[in-house]
Amino acid sequence: MDSYKSSSFFKLTIRFALVFFVVITIIKIIISMFKNGGISGMVSEYFSAEIWLQFLTIQLVMSLVYGLLMAGYYKFIKK
Repeated sequence: MDSYKSSSFFKLTIRFALVFFVVITIIKIIISMFKNGGISGMVSEYFSAEIWLQFLTIQLVMSLVYGLLMAGYYKFIKK
């Protein structure tokens, strides 16, 4: 736990956000593949011409918020 206290807040935020981004994106893509009947359904739901930017923006914002909250918790609250 001491490694979190000695790391910078920015590095902690990036670390938590990156892990969250990768894991949640993979989970959402896998769920979409099962829900929409394969890769073509997933591509049409998340990666069509108009929607991919919205998908990416939502994922990045969620990851940043999670990273900030977790970094704040481990850096300043957790003893």
